[in-house]
Amino acid sequence: MFFSIGLLIIIAFLAFKAAPVEKAESAHIHGAGQIGLLAAVALFGVDYFTSYFYATGEMMSALHPYGLQKYAWVAVLVIALANAIFGFLYMYSLGVFNEGGGSYTASMRYLVPGISLVVAVVLIQDYVFTIVVSTLSGVDQLLSLGQWYSIFWVWRFLIGAGLAAITWYLTIRGRGESARVVFTLLGVFIMLTIIMAIGLFIAKYRGVAAAPYTEQVTTPTLLQAMYHMLTASMKGLVALSGLEAMSNGIQFVINEDFALVKWGKKYLPKLKALWEFYGGKSGIGRMVQTSFLFYGGITTTLLAYFAVHFNVFDSTLGRSLVGNLSFIGFNQLPGGTILYWTYQILAVALLASASMTAFQDLQATAWRDVAIGEIPEIVVYRNPQGTFTRSVTAGFIVAVIIQFLVRGNTSAAVPYYGIGVFMPIMVMGFAISRHVRQTTTGTKRFWGSLGATIAGVLSGFVFVGQIVGKWTEGGWVVLITFSVLVLAANLLLISPIGYRDPKQIYRIVREKARVQGSMASIVEWQSLKMQEYRHSLRERMLVVVTHFFELFGVRRPVRYEPDPIKAGDYDHAIHSDHPEAPSLLDQYLQRKPKRKPKVGGVPKETAPGDEEGKKE
Repeated sequence: MFFSIGLLIIIAFLAFKAAPVEKAESAHIHGAGQIGLLAAVALFGVDYFTSYFYATGEMMSALHPYGLQKYAWVAVLVIALANAIFGFLYMYSLGVFNEGGGSYTASMRYLVPGISLVVAVVLIQDYVFTIVVSTLSGVDQLLSLGQWYSIFWVWRFLIGAGLAAITWYLTIRGRGESARVVFTLLGVFIMLTIIMAIGLFIAKYRGVAAAPYTEQVTTPTLLQAMYHMLTASMKGLVALSGLEAMSNGIQFVINEDFALVKWGKKYLPKLKALWEFYGGKSGIGRMVQTSFLFYGGITTTLLAYFAVHFNVFDSTLGRSLVGNLSFIGFNQLPGGTILYWTYQILAVALLASASMTAFQDLQATAWRDVAIGEIPEIVVYRNPQGTFTRSVTAGFIVAVIIQFLVRGNTSAAVPYYGIGVFMPIMVMGFAISRHVRQTTTGTKRFWGSLGATIAGVLSGFVFVGQIVGKWTEGGWVVLITFSVLVLAANLLLISPIGYRDPKQIYRIVREKARVQGSMASIVEWQSLKMQEYRHSLRERMLVVVTHFFELFGVRRPVRYEPDPIKAGDYDHAIHSDHPEAPSLLDQYLQRKPKRKPKVGGVPKETAPGDEEGKKE
C-alpha cells in the first residue's frame, strides 16, 4: 500500500513540474492564448492519446464474438500503416499551410470552394462527436471500477453530460490553464501505463489464468470473416482526427523554436535540415504529429495482445477492455488496487479532457465559418483570454443533446465519429498532390505527387470502409446525415445569412475575432472566394427555378445581387512574407461610392465642423 501511494506521489510531482505554465509576458509577445510545444501536445494530442481507452476495445468487439480475435494483428497492421501514411501527409502539409485551416484552407486554395464548404461542415460534426465519444468512454471507465458497465442508461447520460460540462468550463477559462491541467494528467497516464504494461508481462510470466469465455461464438463464412476484419480495422481508426486537429489549431501555437531545436541548431549544425523541419510553429505541430506516427500502432498492439492472452474484452467481468487489463496488471504489484482505482479515475479525467481538443478546433473553425457566411455573425465573440466562448458553448449544448439521443451508449455514437474526418484527410491528400505538381519539378515532383495521391485515395477507401464496416451499427444513417448537412450548408450559404461584403468580413476577422497577420489575410481571401461561389450557386439555382415555373407559364423579373468582389490570387492576397501588410479589404473599405449626377450639379460637401459649407 505504502509503495503504491509513494509511487503515485512521485509520478504526480514529476508530471506537474513538467507541465507548461503560461507566462504573463507571452500575452503581450505572442497574443492571448498562444501555446508552446508541451501545451500543444496536451491540447492537440490528448484526443489520440486517449483513444487508447476505447479504440482497441471497439476493434476487438468486431472480432471476438466470431472467434476471430487471434487475427487482430491484421487490423493492427492496417491501423499502424494508416497512421504512418496520413501522419507524414499532415507533417508535410504544415509547411504549406502553416497559418492554420487544415484541409479547409487546402481545398479552398487548390480545389474548389464547394469542397471547402463540405469540409467545414464535416469537421464541425466530427468535433462535436469527439466530445460525445470521449466523455461517454470516460463513463465506461468510471463504471468499470464497480463492475457497473451495464448500468441504467440515464446514469450514463448524466455522468457524461457532467464530464462534458467540466471540460467546457476549463476551455472557456483559456488555453494556458487548460494545457497545464491536461499535460499533468497525460504525464501521470504515460508513467502509469508503462507500469501497467510491466505488470501484464509479470502476470503472463506468473501464469495468471485467462477469464472464462461464456459468450456464444458464431462461426463466420470467409466473406463474413473478411467483413468483420474490415469492421475491426475501421473501428480501430477512430483517433485520426488528431491530425486535422493540429493542422487546424496551428494558429494558436507560438511561432518560435522549441528547446530541442534551439539546442540542435547551436550544437549540431550539421543536422540543419532536421532542425529546419522542426523549427517554428510548424515544427511544434510536426513534433506533436510525430508522436502520432508510432503511438497508435504501439498501444493497439499491446492491448490487443494481452486482451487475447487473458481473454478479456469490453463488458467482460463488467469492465471495459482497458479496465480488465489494468486490473490484472496493477494487481501484480504491491498495493495494486490503489493503482488500479487511480488509473481508472485518471482515464475518466483524460477522456473528458480529450473533449478539449474538439473545443479548441471548434474555436479554430467556427469563426472562419462565420466569416465565409456559413454561421450567423453573433457566434463570434473572443474573450480577453483568447477563447471563442460562444462556439465552445454551442458545441457543448449540441454534444449533450446527442449524448441523450444515443442514451449514453458509446458504441451507438462511434459509427458517427471518425467517419467524417477521413473525407477531410482525402481532400488534404489531393490538395497537397496539386501543390507539389505546381511548385516542384523532376523526381521530387513525381514522388511527392504520387505519395500525396496515394494518401488521398487510401483515405477515400477508409472513408467508404468506415461506412460499410459500421453499416449495421448506423453507418447507413451517416450517409443520410452527411447528405443533409451538405445540403443544409449550401442552403444557408445562399440565404441572406450567407451574404458577406468586405466591411462585414473585415469586422468579423479583424475586430471581433481579433486575428491579424497572415491568418487574417487567409480568411479574408477565403471569404471573398466563398462569396464568388455563393454568387454562382445562386445564379444557377435561380435559373433552375425560373425554368421550372416557366413550364407553367409563370414568368417574372428576377432581382440579382451585385457581382461579388474577386478574391484574386492566393499568394498575392496573403502576403505571407510580410505579415504586417494591411488587410486586402482596405482598398474596398476606403473606396467612396460614386454619386449619381443630379439637376443643379454635384451638391457641396461640408468639411468637419463646417455648417452649410461656409467657414466662419
